[in-house]
Amino acid sequence: MLNSPAELEQLRQDILSRRDPGKPRISVCAGAGCLASGASRVISAFDAEIEKQGLKGKVITKGTGCPGFCERGPVVVIDPEETCYLQVTPKDVPEIVSQTIKEKKVIERLLYADPASNEKAARESDIPFYRNQERNIIGNNIKIDPKCIDDYLALGGYSALARALFQMTSEQVVEEVKKSKLRGRGGGGFPTGIKWDAARNAPGETKYVIVNADEGDPGAFMDRAVLEGNPHSILEGLIIGAYAIGSHEGYAYVRQEYPLALENIGIAIKQAEEYGFLGSNILGSGFDFGIKVHRGAGAFVCGEETALLLSLEGRPGEPRSRPPYPATSGLWGKPTNINNVETWANVPLIINKGADWFNQFGTEKSKGTKIFSLVGKIKNTGLVEVPMGVTLRDIIYKIGDGIPGGKKFKAVQTGGPAGGCIPEEHLDIAVDFDELAKAGAIMGSGGMIVMDEDTCMVDVARYFLNFLTQESCGKCSPCREGVKQMHRILTNITEGKGKEGDIELLEELATSTRGASLCALGRSAPNPVLSTIRYFRDEYEAHIREKRCPSYSCKGLVSYYINPELCQACLLCMRKCTTEAIAGAKHRIHVIDQAKCSKCGTCFDVCPARFGAVVRITGEPVPGPIPEELRIIVRKKEAKKEAREEAR
Repeated sequence: MLNSPAELEQLRQDILSRRDPGKPRISVCAGAGCLASGASRVISAFDAEIEKQGLKGKVITKGTGCPGFCERGPVVVIDPEETCYLQVTPKDVPEIVSQTIKEKKVIERLLYADPASNEKAARESDIPFYRNQERNIIGNNIKIDPKCIDDYLALGGYSALARALFQMTSEQVVEEVKKSKLRGRGGGGFPTGIKWDAARNAPGETKYVIVNADEGDPGAFMDRAVLEGNPHSILEGLIIGAYAIGSHEGYAYVRQEYPLALENIGIAIKQAEEYGFLGSNILGSGFDFGIKVHRGAGAFVCGEETALLLSLEGRPGEPRSRPPYPATSGLWGKPTNINNVETWANVPLIINKGADWFNQFGTEKSKGTKIFSLVGKIKNTGLVEVPMGVTLRDIIYKIGDGIPGGKKFKAVQTGGPAGGCIPEEHLDIAVDFDELAKAGAIMGSGGMIVMDEDTCMVDVARYFLNFLTQESCGKCSPCREGVKQMHRILTNITEGKGKEGDIELLEELATSTRGASLCALGRSAPNPVLSTIRYFRDEYEAHIREKRCPSYSCKGLVSYYINPELCQACLLCMRKCTTEAIAGAKHRIHVIDQAKCSKCGTCFDVCPARFGAVVRITGEPVPGPIPEELRIIVRKKEAKKEAREEAR
């Protein structure tokens, strides 16, 4: 138990003195993504191989947090040389130990290779994916075993807490956060310092602080990665925030679907209590604070702070009207401050390095860095952290390395299911709260889904509205009915049942839903609809007027046929067809029965490119097994065959 800042610094020096900076250290990403790719087997293989080669006690091996390059996991970094190996398997481990650890030789095949030049990058900082980022929050993930508080302390952990408790008043802490212009990273972008100030000045002795880790956006995993990889940074920020507003009790609201994050935050809390960072008389300051973890049941609407509060109280997670705001009347009617994971993780950096340091990143109204989950039709998927104000083009092409398969970029959806879709013409806008809003999207919590030319934007809007229909709590009718009706219209359009006036009706419903809904879910739900109509209206019109999907994506508007002139009767498509819709045999031209065809497109995918016999047609389905133009070809071939037989 530490009783003063001096004891904390002494402990830190003791930890550092026991660590030889020249000793080989093998850090293996043990985030959820790399674990799914076999990282646990890689860690076990390193432990076994190190003992086998007589290096036990001479090499440190540890599982760490996610460094972000999920596309190339499992990621392994070997210090002190900072050698970075990608897509490591257990089979690679003996060679790494014998060559890199013992002989200090780099294994070329495990390095990052530039796709264009094939130039190799040996260090993490030399890889373009990392080099074009500013990783203030997630940069330490690969250096920390999240289950070991000493790793966090060795990097200066909890020094910001000591500074806040002993060198600053609570008012000064709030003012420093205000000066930093930190805005909430959960999606709303409200100034954090102003929110803290309101809770601090609210009357009442009992106040609460809460970590909102109810991350529910499809494809988003920013908060999960920070919780899994560096939980003490969140705890330190939370304790500082509690001191700033005068709170002595806090909660971490983490969704049940994040088992590793729940495990690591639970371990971190126990360790922080043992060291005296949580509990009574923290570091001898006289300040008391404790935290409990609450497991969310997975309702998307509980990411909205008032719904989260009701869920914490044991009631249905439904938003309530504001005011009063949680800062004055929150959990059990007491003043409450809620911030998301990433916001809390920024606080120790601001207290330690100062608001002026924080302000050097970002734009005039959006300061600092932001973590995004870059997913979809992009070569380098993963977590990226960039300064506010960087362009979408830089994120997609400099960090993400563009679109795979030689496809063309079509749109990027930012802000989660209630975000907007931005086309190529706006790729050079600055990524911050205000500029994204002008383009019809939102920052949200940081989801970023890239789409290529094969993506149907009408179907994208339908997909997200389907998600929001299921996740709406149903408390207010504008959201409950408005989102449902928009989804119904979009479904009809993608099935070829759209009619004139549907676009205008969608716009009217979207405007009404946005203006009258109770919470942010309903108010932002129209974004996918309005943004896709704004930028891709021609696709809506093609679906409605021509019954055609330009992207060949909507099953109701796509049919598959086999061109008899090109069919080689190779049997590939027939063998792969799961509905037995393809008739044919060896040396016999194949035909697709449209009544049985599920429109899965497998036949189109497996037909050899040199044949190109499977034809994909978009528009109203043609009756019968093949369209008339192909029937003519069949008749001609049959006529030629009959003529040859007669000639014989």
